[in-house]
Amino acid sequence: MRTGILLATLTTALFTLPLPSLAQVKIGVVTSATGPTALVGIPQKNTVPLLPTRAGGLTIDYISLDDASDPTQTVTAFKKLISEDHVDAIIGPTGSPNAMSVLQFAAESGTPMLAPVGAASIVLPMTDQKKWAFKTTQNTDIIAQALVRDMVKRGIHTVGFIGFSDAYGDDWYQVFSKLAQENGLKLTVAERYQRTDSSVTGQALKLLAAKPDAILIAGTGGAAALPQSTLAQQGYKGQFYQTHGAALPAFLKLGGKATEGTILAASLMLVLPEIADSNPSKPIAQDYIQRYEARYQERPATFGANVYDAGLLLQHAIPAAAKAAQPGTAAFRKALRDALEQTHELVATQGVYNMSPTDHSGFDQRGRELITVKNGAWTLLR
Repeated sequence: MRTGILLATLTTALFTLPLPSLAQVKIGVVTSATGPTALVGIPQKNTVPLLPTRAGGLTIDYISLDDASDPTQTVTAFKKLISEDHVDAIIGPTGSPNAMSVLQFAAESGTPMLAPVGAASIVLPMTDQKKWAFKTTQNTDIIAQALVRDMVKRGIHTVGFIGFSDAYGDDWYQVFSKLAQENGLKLTVAERYQRTDSSVTGQALKLLAAKPDAILIAGTGGAAALPQSTLAQQGYKGQFYQTHGAALPAFLKLGGKATEGTILAASLMLVLPEIADSNPSKPIAQDYIQRYEARYQERPATFGANVYDAGLLLQHAIPAAAKAAQPGTAAFRKALRDALEQTHELVATQGVYNMSPTDHSGFDQRGRELITVKNGAWTLLR
């Protein structure tokens, strides 16, 4: 009798003991889901629920914040995630100026930052501060090389430039002007504008007066359409080129007929049905698109895929970091940074990543396609 009572007591005790929980990795996410950059930030924020929630034997928890497209709020969000939430890494922020504003805080705290932004200056040239930053979009030079090669092929001799008056525009001007000179292209005029400008008539008149064979516009989303529409309305008949920042439906919608024939180099996701099934990124991109569409009833922008790829990079790196230290510690964050640097042939939605101590973007030519606008839609340039 006593034995039965003892067994029953032990059994009850075993079932009431708390079960051991899986170790948790905390990842902060900062996006511009509101404000001027929201067209880019919304698909990034929407992608967070689709990110991996397990890596090896660890669970991954995401803490998502909106910086309203304001670099000052980006700083506040980063500080909160680092000092209050004690995250192990941060995905974001959305804009290049925002990312530049928080580089020092990622470095000072030793927190890896995976920035889905365009400007290569986030990771280049490599410094002690930038070694904590990684980039999940194609570096400017990879995109610019494809555009310059196409310009030379078409017999273009003179080019005008207009770009954002911020880190994105600065980066594009520096990279493109150097490549243009090396390839015998003359940059006749360079103009700038703000992301929030409603008119660029003055800049457009200067570009028209220079009569370049082609014009390269370095902007993002709908804001990239403003100079092109203005120039087209004023009678410019030359070839328009855009950067991968224009790869949003808003560019096509706001630019309308003025976008027809535009050439850009960007992600395979824009033209996925035309991509060969042998491309290793195609099934991963298809899976991401299908999951996004099932949740939101709309197709994701490539900018959302940049956040998705950040999640894949972290999922790949976390098990190696966990062998060195426990999540939530400075040692784990350093090990995670080191593991990200060792990424080799990781296939994701945008291309294939190969990181190193000097390359924190990792894309090669597999991360771009030459694309044009035909009948109001993206299509492979053939």
